[in-house]
Amino acid sequence: MKTKKMVISAMFLALVCISTIIVKVPSPLKGYFNLGDCMVLLSGWMLSPFYGFVSAGIGSLIADVISGYVVYAPATFIIKGAMAIIAHYIFKIASSKIDGGVSRIISGFVAEIAMVLGYYIFEGFLYGFLPSIANIPANAMQGLLGLIVGVILVKILKNISYFKL
Repeated sequence: MKTKKMVISAMFLALVCISTIIVKVPSPLKGYFNLGDCMVLLSGWMLSPFYGFVSAGIGSLIADVISGYVVYAPATFIIKGAMAIIAHYIFKIASSKIDGGVSRIISGFVAEIAMVLGYYIFEGFLYGFLPSIANIPANAMQGLLGLIVGVILVKILKNISYFKL
């Protein structure tokens, strides 16, 4: 079973990286808008907190390095890994009280808020807190798109027996 978890985690790591690299739209400062958040959320919802953090964090870090955003890589590792953990635990807590779909939306929303705040703080130290406000709308849109696509994908994947860990 541990081998299966590692293989699925590696697959999610690759999917996070690829989905982050496929669509890159530069944001006002030196970051970029991407589709990786849907896979980051899936990593949190479908894997354990450890494997979710590793898949989301390392997959996103590799995407930053490959894409030439090396300065963002350490922050991305922490922010995206934290998103997976937040999505995991809030979903776990909320789904014991309310519908699984609603729980995913709530947990994903909170994780995306953490992402927007995380990048704002990181970019605030890099570029100044006032200029960093310019990236909040792009990061929020990225989060919203990631949440929508993630909720759709998890409905498809959760019923595939291979993904039941």
